[in-house]
Amino acid sequence: MTEANFASGTVWTGDNLPVMRGINSGCVDLIYLDPPFNSNEDYAAPIGSQAAGAAFKDTWALSDIDVYEHGELAERSPAAYAVIDAARQTHGKNMMSYLIMMAVRLIEMRRILKATGSIYLHCDDTASHYLKLLLDAIFERDNFRNEIIWKRTSSHNDPNRYGRINDTILYYAKSSEITWNTQYTPYSEEYLNQFYRHQDERGRYRISDLTGPRISSGDSGSTWRGFNPSSRGRSWSVPKKIVEELAGKEALKWSVSDRLDLLDSHGYIHWPPTANVPGFKRYLHTMPGVPLQSNWSDIKPIGARAKERVGYPTQKPIALLDRIIEASSNEGDLVFDPFCGCATTLVAADRLNRQWAGIDLSPLAVKLVDRRIRDDRGALWGGAIVLDKPPLRSDFGALPNYRTHRHRLYGEQEGVCAGCDTHFPFKVMEVDHILPRSKGGSDHYENLQLLCTHCNKSKGSKTMAEWRAAQAG
Repeated sequence: MTEANFASGTVWTGDNLPVMRGINSGCVDLIYLDPPFNSNEDYAAPIGSQAAGAAFKDTWALSDIDVYEHGELAERSPAAYAVIDAARQTHGKNMMSYLIMMAVRLIEMRRILKATGSIYLHCDDTASHYLKLLLDAIFERDNFRNEIIWKRTSSHNDPNRYGRINDTILYYAKSSEITWNTQYTPYSEEYLNQFYRHQDERGRYRISDLTGPRISSGDSGSTWRGFNPSSRGRSWSVPKKIVEELAGKEALKWSVSDRLDLLDSHGYIHWPPTANVPGFKRYLHTMPGVPLQSNWSDIKPIGARAKERVGYPTQKPIALLDRIIEASSNEGDLVFDPFCGCATTLVAADRLNRQWAGIDLSPLAVKLVDRRIRDDRGALWGGAIVLDKPPLRSDFGALPNYRTHRHRLYGEQEGVCAGCDTHFPFKVMEVDHILPRSKGGSDHYENLQLLCTHCNKSKGSKTMAEWRAAQAG
């Protein structure tokens, strides 16, 4: 785990791939992305809205991506390469192009996540099934956590099919060390009326059992107030939390009967009028609610007159990002959005006392994050740190001049040029960056190779995969 090589509050404008390639490995706690969905739609914010000018065409062809990236995937992630090839056969070249674009970026996202980190990919049914396979390939299928279904709109008619009213959010962990904070939703009124039927001066409560399964020959099997749990094949199970709250940790060492007397003296024992089986009063105000499930229908879409609406074509509600950020990060953690758009992720992270950073093709994202956070913080907010060049990785430590690797590389490559596969004498071989520094590459030895003078000049500032594609063309 390394430190981030950029400051919290940074927003880059431009292509997110070279930016992510320049970010240190293992420095991000949570990634949320709401990328284009390959929906074959054009999106534009209405004139007069705060996001006026924001527009993109969500239709993909091979001309929209660098073809060399497909060959790069064959080396870096054969499993992802196979998924993309299958998508090409079943869905055509436009889906193949879209998935190539996503795959090379997802590989970088996995690299920059901490071992405890998580990623949430927001999509719809256009490509969700292909994206899940891609995530299985890159993040490994055992790190899949949930397919979250978010009801994004109310019911409506779609011609010749059921109404499409939900989006999908694919949630993956980097590893089993995942950061997780359980989230809760309120109980339904039906549930409350069924189970929390009783009430006293403390409020509504339900009656819970004071016993647990199995007979005990020890203290927990003793008779209290005329009731012997062993007669029912059970033993006492006194709630530890409330005992500790009432009398401190030392009370946990008391006998079962003394702990039960303590609860009874404070009104936590329920005595039915027609039976001698005591129960524990579990009060509604002490219960957190229902653990959050994977179907989210309680977060409504942004209304036409909502204060948070900025007019961005695909804007998501703050409440949606609040839930994700609170569940999968802690205060002070770094939240990252590589397609930050109208900056909802960044605004939510700022409100929840997280560090944050984002990337977007449009400079409009910077204006929106500045305006929205200034509305929260006031005039003292100095604005986002705006950059248009990738950061330089610092997680390799102090690296020697890359040319010092010339002898080592000559031995490893046995004097053969990595470009034309021809043997040359040492004096005509030159050290080259496989991924150029201008595109986020570093001087680390794994990013270096030897080329003959001719191949090095021919390659220029291209990546190796890019140059090979040009040669093949």
